[in-house]
Amino acid sequence: MDSKLFTPYTVGPLTLRNRIIRSAAFEGMCPGNHPSKELYDYHTAVAKGGVGMTTVAYAAVCRSGLSFERQLLMRDEIIPELRHLTDGIHAAGAKASIQLGHCGNMSHRSICGCTPYGASNGVNLYAYTLVRRMDEKQIFEVADAYGNAVRIARESGFDAVEVHAGHGYLISQFLSPFTNRRHDKYGGTLGNRMRFMDMCMKNVVEAAEGKVAIFVKTNMRDGFRGGIEVPECIDVARRLEEDGAQALVLTGGFVSRAPMYVMRGDFPVKAITHYMPSRQWFLKAGVNMFGKMLAPTEKFRENYFLPLSEQFLGKVSIPLVYVGGAVSRKGIDQLLEKGFPLIEMARPLVRDTDFVMKLKNGDDTVCSTCEHTNFCIGRMYNLSMQCYRHCEDITPALTRAAEKSAAWQRP
Repeated sequence: MDSKLFTPYTVGPLTLRNRIIRSAAFEGMCPGNHPSKELYDYHTAVAKGGVGMTTVAYAAVCRSGLSFERQLLMRDEIIPELRHLTDGIHAAGAKASIQLGHCGNMSHRSICGCTPYGASNGVNLYAYTLVRRMDEKQIFEVADAYGNAVRIARESGFDAVEVHAGHGYLISQFLSPFTNRRHDKYGGTLGNRMRFMDMCMKNVVEAAEGKVAIFVKTNMRDGFRGGIEVPECIDVARRLEEDGAQALVLTGGFVSRAPMYVMRGDFPVKAITHYMPSRQWFLKAGVNMFGKMLAPTEKFRENYFLPLSEQFLGKVSIPLVYVGGAVSRKGIDQLLEKGFPLIEMARPLVRDTDFVMKLKNGDDTVCSTCEHTNFCIGRMYNLSMQCYRHCEDITPALTRAAEKSAAWQRP
């Protein structure tokens, strides 16, 4: 049977030239919360490299949703810059998507401009700061911000938006019993915990005006005991379809509790701490001492989310997008034949922006080029996402750490 990989596929108003999407892995390429030349160069290179669509990652829908200094913040003043980016992607033959989210409790006053807030009161151990419970006024304001962000994306020329409802960020914090300990109409039963998500989606659908495709990234499970599990996540997926989602990106994990469940591989302690600014010496010391304990290693396996993802097949009628360890032509074709019409990936496209074109030309050796050291992720927390093989500022010590991790990953 011929592969479906390089055939077109339609989601809502969007038609892709093939089945591969660059997933929304945070680039760290927006100093001052503006899109940069580095962001433009990277996404246009990925587009030229053959993807059907490339996704600009983790844009905050409002100031309180920022978790990084080098993160995109959606506002009217950057529409011309975003339009320049989407024009470049389109000129290279690909479609452009943007992921929209709010970090919730995963921030610090110095970045988000206020005391971080989430579904419930608590402490953000990653930033050593108290977190306050959102009141109803804030809930409505953030839900409105999702709609405004979609409007900005639409006016900027994006073909699709991806609402981030997973990984322990704000919508996910309302969905998960681990972070939602409310006793009002936004907490308790799953129906109540989905209420904030429903509000956000209502505004997203209205702002899209049928002109941009609506993808939603949603968890299949949080990845630890006490988090949301598969049965409830299937109900969330069904509700998202009712809410107007046109495709679901199936994922898992919780950044503040099970980060390596999301990515798999080695936790890049040395890369994270090396690039931390000196003023964060206390945090650097904490990561060095406790990083491996807080983020236990999950060894990488090709298509590692497949057993979970298969449980969602047939549960909704909208397309299910696979993400998680798709690194070879054989593995990608397996996913397509299983019933996942679209495949997302990021790390192979950080390692080699021409990855998709090489697959099309029959070069299946490229699956071994990404070594899953996660150096790229460690670096992006404070600078931009780069593969250690291409990084000009890498030190000999960091190279040795990455090579050690790569050797450990090999069968």
